[in-house]
Amino acid sequence: MKFITVRDFRTSPALIWKQLPEEQEMVITNNGKPIALLTPLSDANIEATLKSVRKARALNAVERMQELSMRNGNLLLSDDEIQNEISESRRG
Repeated sequence: MKFITVRDFRTSPALIWKQLPEEQEMVITNNGKPIALLTPLSDANIEATLKSVRKARALNAVERMQELSMRNGNLLLSDDEIQNEISESRRG
C-alpha cells in the first residue's frame, strides 16, 4: 500500500491517478497521519465496493462500542440491568 501526502496529491494528481490502478489502494496523509483512502472504482464495481466499505465501517463501529463498553465495566451487567438501561434510553 502506498502512502502519499496531501501536498503530493495536490501537486501531482495525474501521476497518482496513473498509479492507482496498479497500486489498488493509496493512503493520503496529512502531517504524517492517514486521512483518506483512495481505491479505483468503475461502473461495474462501485456498488460492491461501497457495500464493502460500509460493512467495514459498521464492523469498526461495533468493535469501538464493545471496547468502550468493556472499559466502562458494562461486561459485568446482568441481563435485567441491560434491559433496564435499554428501557431508560428509549424513554429519554
